[in-house]
Amino acid sequence: MCVLISKRVSVCAIVTLLVAAGCSGRSDLGLVSGTVTLDGKPLPNAFVEFSPQAEGSVASGRTDENGEYFLMYSRTVKGASVGENVVRITTHDVLDDGGKEVHVPEKVPARYNANSELVVTVKAGSNELDFELESAGGKVVQPKSIEGL
Repeated sequence: MCVLISKRVSVCAIVTLLVAAGCSGRSDLGLVSGTVTLDGKPLPNAFVEFSPQAEGSVASGRTDENGEYFLMYSRTVKGASVGENVVRITTHDVLDDGGKEVHVPEKVPARYNANSELVVTVKAGSNELDFELESAGGKVVQPKSIEGL
């Protein structure tokens, strides 16, 4: 009898660890990863945001040097809301350089961020969603800096 209880405790501990590691099993989320390119080249250090058109929170991630990204629904949960999502991709950022604001310029046309035309459907399970962005014919808009911040 003690052995049976011990095995159940071990199984419960393993399941708990898997859930804590991001295997949430939530049916309202799908794991999302992919690659972002601009004019056929990987787009490093771009912010990728999925905004659900129904219920759910915004999911986001950042591309690496190869343009690869994965989304986080929260600090500890991977994924994005299942259903239709508007996607925004931007390189603009404001960094702190020893107390001085440094603005990283936008490289991505507004049709992929401020006026995004990108809409995808996230499904339960794993989703590989690549974005092949083109700068031709698209206006790049630099966000206005906010004074006093």
